Amino acid sequence: MSSATAPDSADLDGFEQRLRQRAMAKSHPLDTVPTDTALQPRGLIPNTPLSVAFLSFLLGSLFSVGVVLFVTNGYGQHWWSTTQLGFFIAAWSAFHWGEFAVTAGWNRDKCSVDSFLLENGALYHIAHSVALLEYLITLYFKPEWKQFPYISLVGVVTTLVGQALRSGAMIHAGSNFSHVMAFRKAEGHTLVTDGIYRWFRHPSYAGFFYWALGTQLVLQNPVSFVFYAAVLYKFFSRRIRAEEVLLLRFFGDDYRKYKQSVGTMIPFIP
Repeated sequence: MSSATAPDSADLDGFEQRLRQRAMAKSHPLDTVPTDTALQPRGLIPNTPLSVAFLSFLLGSLFSVGVVLFVTNGYGQHWWSTTQLGFFIAAWSAFHWGEFAVTAGWNRDKCSVDSFLLENGALYHIAHSVALLEYLITLYFKPEWKQFPYISLVGVVTTLVGQALRSGAMIHAGSNFSHVMAFRKAEGHTLVTDGIYRWFRHPSYAGFFYWALGTQLVLQNPVSFVFYAAVLYKFFSRRIRAEEVLLLRFFGDDYRKYKQSVGTMIPFIP
């Protein structure tokens, strides 16, 4: 009969080290907490699995309601239950869930509850609230102003193309993409110029630009369409200008040549 041997000190040390590593990992509210302190979540929503699950449930529920409303037109039971409103609700919830899902799937080191982009600034939420108010007020008092199906159809296509462009850009860039502007070049950060970046210099920005304008075409909101276009142009022109100063610092002549050969494809932003 063979006798069991006691574990040596090296085995014990290795076992204790693994326990410490597991304990440290469990101390994180999510296993997708950004390693870069500049990307740590700074919003009011707790960075916990419960928050992620709850937000995903809410967004998924909103998406389902929107899709049903879009497909059925609310069965004509209420003046406000329209295909247009359903698409807007579905597109909005899918956008925010998609931001987190794509970050979690292809850029995990930068993923947190902030990746939902639900705390995207007061102006962002004001813009969507104004759009909904314009649609509902006009629909109630002047429903005939919302009866141009071809405009909404163009909006649906524009929104879907914009969403695909943004999500595709984030997936293709992988760890090189960040929701937060980087002021220093991270290790492994490379200049992406192939794929969708061959035709769009900032495809994620262009994607959101067309996504947002597409939603207003769906709702047939002339005031909000102009408002969205003006605000987005101002935001992206400043953002791109500031970001490209950093990219020129990071990549020098390589980025300068890329900038000269590829446009943003956002109107009035070369």
